[in-house]
Amino acid sequence: MRPGKTGESLLDRGENISLMPIGWVRNEVQEMGRKRWREVVSEIEISPHFAACLDGIEAFSHVVVIFWMDRVERCDCLVKKLRPRNGEGPEVGAFATRSQRRPNPVGLTSVRLLGREGGRLKVQGLDALDGTPVLDLKPYSPHHDLHPEATFPFWVMEMERLRANPLPA
Repeated sequence: MRPGKTGESLLDRGENISLMPIGWVRNEVQEMGRKRWREVVSEIEISPHFAACLDGIEAFSHVVVIFWMDRVERCDCLVKKLRPRNGEGPEVGAFATRSQRRPNPVGLTSVRLLGREGGRLKVQGLDALDGTPVLDLKPYSPHHDLHPEATFPFWVMEMERLRANPLPA
């Protein structure tokens, strides 16, 4: 029986899925806690097996990077609530946050593509540590990725404002 057809899930059946990295993040960041991710320049080193899949990507200014946060402590987020931004935000479910603490530590970030050299992409703004496995890349598309009508709670905007303009210590 295929999961999802009758309400049964892989979790209910105790099954897993497997993913294969297409490449690895290379940068100077060895541990979490960095606040200025938008300034970080990284290289994504694509496996030679997938290098031809990059053809044409240099025509895009931005790409979406999907990666596995392999050094994040796994949690039972199915029953826990979180306070985003180090406890500054309201208590909400894990899926209402951009927190790393999730049932599956999958990261998703839109980054500026600075260039391509063979099987390596140079990007800016990737919030991933050196050595992080990259699962997939997609070109940024306004048709798919831009939602001018998007709404969000006030606390999200307030935390973005505080992050951009931190209060003096």
